[in-house]
Parts: sequence; C-alpha cells; structure tokens
Amino acid sequence: MVKVLIANLGSTSFKYRLFDLSDPAEPVLARGGIERIGSPSARVVVKTARGERESAQLVKDHGDAVQLCLEQLTDPEIGVLADASEVTAIGFKAVHARNLTGVHLVDDAVLEAMEAFADVAPAHNPPYTKAMRMLRDRFPKLPLVAAFETGFHRTIPEARQRYAIPDAWATELGVRKWGFHGASHRYISWRVPELLGGRKDLKIISCHLGGSSSLAAIDGGKSVACSLGMSPQSGLPHNNRVGEFDVFALPPLLRETGKSLEEILDVLANHSGLHGLCEARDLRDIEAAAAGGDPRAELAIGVFVDSIRHYLGAFMVALGGVDVIAFTGGIGENSSRIREEVCRGLGWFGIELDPSLNASGDAERKVSASSSRVQVWTVPTNEELVVARQSRALLDSGRTSMD
Repeated sequence: MVKVLIANLGSTSFKYRLFDLSDPAEPVLARGGIERIGSPSARVVVKTARGERESAQLVKDHGDAVQLCLEQLTDPEIGVLADASEVTAIGFKAVHARNLTGVHLVDDAVLEAMEAFADVAPAHNPPYTKAMRMLRDRFPKLPLVAAFETGFHRTIPEARQRYAIPDAWATELGVRKWGFHGASHRYISWRVPELLGGRKDLKIISCHLGGSSSLAAIDGGKSVACSLGMSPQSGLPHNNRVGEFDVFALPPLLRETGKSLEEILDVLANHSGLHGLCEARDLRDIEAAAAGGDPRAELAIGVFVDSIRHYLGAFMVALGGVDVIAFTGGIGENSSRIREEVCRGLGWFGIELDPSLNASGDAERKVSASSSRVQVWTVPTNEELVVARQSRALLDSGRTSMD
C-alpha cells in the first residue's frame, strides 16, 4: 500500500490531501486543512468519503497540526486509515533551494539549501523549513519528501537559464532563471497529450494564471522556457508581487522614499503586482471594478494581459510554433475575459476562440473555434497529484534524491 500525504504549508496554515497510489485510479482518500495555527481557536476541517467535520480548537504549531491530521485520518467515524503507520510519506511542493533541485528526502543538507534562499522565496521557504524541522523531530520514522518546483525546468537550454552576469554568480551562487510552478506545468505536460489522443510531440504553452502566475513552453513533454526567473517574484505581475522589474530602479527608490532596502523589497514582494496597480488583489474584484468603470482596475488588467501576450509570443518563437495553449490556475480556468483578451487578434497565428465555449462549460474543455489551427483549452491543474507521484517514485527508487 502506498498512501502519500501531500502538505501545503503557510506560516499559520496546513492543508493536505491523502492519495492512495496503490489504486490505479489514484484516488484522494481525504482532504483537510487547519487555519490560524498558533491561535486559541484554529479552524480545523476534514472531509473523507465517510463524512466531514469542522471544529475550532487550539493547534499550537505545525507538529500539532500533522498530529491532528493523523488523528483525523484514523478517526473511528470518518477516518480512512486503520493506523497512522499506513501513511508512507509526507510530500511537499517545495519552492527553492541554493543550487539544489529535483526530488529529495528531507535532510539537513536540503534544509540548509532551502534556508540559504529564504530571502529569494520569503513567502514560501521560511514556513516550510520551520515546519519540516519540527516534523522531523516529531515523526522521525515518517519520510519527508521535497519536490522542488524548479525541477521541471532543468531541461530549459542553458542560454535561457542565464542572466548576462559574471559566470561565477550563476555557477557558484545559483543566480539564474530557475523557473517555478513546476508541478502545475508538469501536470499540463501530462494531461494535454492525454486529451489529444496520447500524442508525444506536442508543442504546448502552459498558462498558469492565479495569485502567482507564469507561462511555460513545453516541447514533447519537456520544459524549454519559463517566464519566472531567479525568484517567484519575477516574470508576470502577480496578485501582490511585482513581476518583471528593473533593479536599477532601486537607487532612486531608496533615495526618494527614505525606505531601507528591506522595506522596498517588502513593498515589491507584498504590496505590488495587481494590488499595487489598483489596490485589489483578487482578479474577480478587479474585473468587477473595471466593469464599473474604475480606470485603475482596467489598467491592472491591461498590464497583466500585455505581459501574458509578451511571453506567449516569445514562447511561440522558442517552440518554433504551438499546437496547444492551456489555461490553468484560478484565473486561467475561470476568467473568460482574460482568455479572450490574451487571444484577441491572434488569428494570423492560428489562434481563435469560440465565444460561447470560452464563456462557459466544463472546467476541462476546448475553448478554441473549430477553425483555429491552435487548440486552446482550460485544464484544471493537479499539483498535489504530481508531488504524490514524485514522492512515490523517489521512495520506490531506494535513493535519497532524483531528478
């Protein structure tokens, strides 16, 4: 039996899904989450095929959160496990580490590499490394697997991974275009060929659009370009992160605002992106404001769409053409306006949407016109399944790491 618990961590949250990978259907046996960890009244939710439950209770830390999760999974009334030892491993969709990528059993070296890049991925690495250290101490016999988002993009040609900086900065310090959202883009590289009859030679542009956004160019199942660079703050504008930004804007910002470098970086990482342009973070709110005539909301949408189209054009060139454009992520799957504006006027490239299909339908559907040479799809991603499969592959290999 192979049952892998996939954890999604925040500084005060813990969400999970339990996959049974010994079943060919790879079902989710349970899912749940805990919010406001550390508060006297954390919100605790669990749902299984046998029932669901919600409560409020004290959960002191992530170690207690995992312990509570295991108790939920073995609960006599709604649990799906006879014993907590049935959990084979805990898998993590890890983000970044210095000169380290791929899939790894979590040990001191992995944690130190992640901590070395804590300031490169400040929203992700600190809560993950803190929780991982705690879980290693609390559950020493339970394997922890880190599947790094950067791993999928290691097939990108070296010239596209490099900045025009001194060579040692890249080779020794790891300053390069790493690319992220690897689990989501990897899933698209699997799922789209299945939808098109199992073709292995497809040229795909995967548009992961959500709170954090990126595009990836996929050729024959392998990543050959990604809009994200050294950090998850780069590329497209995100809901509250800046995206593309000229570092030589920093000196005048430091001089004119009187802020420290740390304060400026905090603004760029937490108060910029769509939020910086129009003070709203959720695209649903921004689209509603734009429909009501708010010019700043309209500007935010325009900046976002223009950046998507910029990378879309670049990646069509990188691929030498495109067979499928796949929209995924919360925005990619649900915003018909963004898909319409991204694809508007691209008939010359063989990209045409069907307005009625784009407006509504199944979550997974083709939205391009019958006359469109390039197929356009909405495809809900499944990053947790990707990490579960990667975790199982590592454990089956008997190794401590793999690409």
